Order: sequence, then structure tokens, then C-alpha cells
Amino acid sequence: MATVAELLQPVEADLEALLSDLRSLIGAGHPILQAAAEHLFSAGGKRLRPGIVLLISRALAPDGELSARHRRLAEITEMIHTASLVHDDVVDGASTRRGVDTVHSRFNHRVAVLAGDFLFAQASWHLANLDDLEVVKLLSRVIMDLADGEVRQGLFRYDTGQSFETYLEKSYCKTASLIANSARAAGVLSGLAESQLDALYRFGRQLGLAFQVVDDILDFTGSDQQLGKPAASDLASGYLTAPALYALQERPALAGLIEREFSQEGDLEQALELVRGSEAIPRSRVLAEGFANEAREALTWLPASECRSALLALPEFVLSRLY
Repeated sequence: MATVAELLQPVEADLEALLSDLRSLIGAGHPILQAAAEHLFSAGGKRLRPGIVLLISRALAPDGELSARHRRLAEITEMIHTASLVHDDVVDGASTRRGVDTVHSRFNHRVAVLAGDFLFAQASWHLANLDDLEVVKLLSRVIMDLADGEVRQGLFRYDTGQSFETYLEKSYCKTASLIANSARAAGVLSGLAESQLDALYRFGRQLGLAFQVVDDILDFTGSDQQLGKPAASDLASGYLTAPALYALQERPALAGLIEREFSQEGDLEQALELVRGSEAIPRSRVLAEGFANEAREALTWLPASECRSALLALPEFVLSRLY
């Protein structure tokens, strides 16, 4: 199966340019904030989100070329994503991300919160300068969704009565909104018809949901190395994802362990056994596969190109992380 780098190969040069542009966009503001931002952009992420924006932009261009505004949209997408990671890490108290020290462990919590705010503010400024009200609305919505998702996640900790709907809404806010709305925004900048804009949005939404469900499955099945964080850390923190919610339907005993917040010796191990010993993981796989197939179907109308092929291979790639 292809790696992310192979899938993003058609826009590899664009992503290189994106990184050097991001460094200069962040500019010589405050040295510490600049150091924090620099550190993030060099932390070797997969650049999947801006990569998707660039692939869509090239797939839509009659000559396959990128406009300056499409490039800027990809940069704003990466800024928003990075800002949300900085804040996520502070909230979760994570000490590393992608194998690199997180901003708050390298500097301190105050700097991390400010660095995240700084990046959100920068993104908003560059967004406004695209001078396209529709695009501004789409991406400011994302910034709202990210905050909303983070708040919801905190509100529903250890809550065994939450609905599956709640989980999907939170997953949409935290992961899918950015991919969905930036994909749609690329179409807006290309002057597409409403039905095609809806299809781009749907592609991003279903891909993002598939991505999140796969992540949630890996939290139960992956090793610490594969995850870059301790396995079962979501469950331990009281975040109930698809596997836990499915397991609760089959194994009522799980509810008691979660509600007492795994306070007794062996609670967490027992909870993991209950999840792994039920149909929860296979059911979660089916859910992820459904989302991935819907994402793929949403883009079949694109004209044939290398970028279209890469986009259509993405849902398959997301699922391949499970095997």
C-alpha cells in the first residue's frame, strides 16, 4: 500500500514551497512565538490536509496549474491545523507529538496557548486577505468547530450515556470539518457549481470521519510505537470513541468501570479486555469502511489526472492503517 508521501507525490514540490512560505508568513513577530511556530512546521508531519487542498486545486485547474490563492488556502489550512494541535497538546498534557517535544513541554503552557492563538490569528488575517467572503465563512466555521470539538470532548468524559451521534459530531468538529470545508473552499476559488462544491465537502467530511474512526480503532489495537503515544490513552482519559460505545451496547459491565473512572486496580485492563473481546472493533471497521467508500464516490466526477488518482486512493490509504 502507498505511503502518504507517495500519495502526495504529485504536489510534493508544492508542499516544499508551502513550508518555506509558512516560515516567512509567520514572520519575525515575537522571537518565542516564532521559535514555537518554526518548531512545529519543521516537526515533520504528514501534511495531509494542505496536500488534499493542493491535489484538489490542481485536479480542478484546466491546465493543472495552481493559482496563488489556492496556494495560500493550503497554507491557511496547515496553519489552522497546527494551531489546533498546539492547543490539543496543552489540553491533553501530551509531552511529545510526532516524536518531537510539544510546544508546552519545550517552552511552557503560557507560550503554547499564545502560540496557538497567534497561529489562529495569523490564519484569520491571511484568510481575510483572500478577499472571498464565501471562503472566509467556510474556514472561520472550521476554527469554531475545532474549539467546539475540544469543548465537547471535555464535557462528555466518562459519560456512558452519550449517544453515538454525539461522538460523530465531536469527530466531525475535531477532524472532518477542516478537511471538508477547505476542500469546498478550493472549489469556491475555482468557481465550481454548487453541486460540485457539495461533493468536495462530502469527500472531505467522509474522509475525515473515516480517518477519525481508524484512529479510534488504533487506540485499542495499535502499539505505542505505531501510535506515537501510549495505547488506550483515549479510554484512560475517559474519551469514549466508536469501539467503546459499541462495546457498551454489548457489555453492560463496561459502564461501571468507566463511570468510576477506572479508579480501582486493574479497571482499565478489564475495560480493554471487554472492548477487545466484543464485536466492537469489527463493527468500528465497518463504520470506517462505509465512510471511506462514500468519500471515494464523492469525487468520481473529477476529470482524469494524476491528482485525481491520488485523491481517489486516499480513502483506501486511510483504511490501510488498520492492517
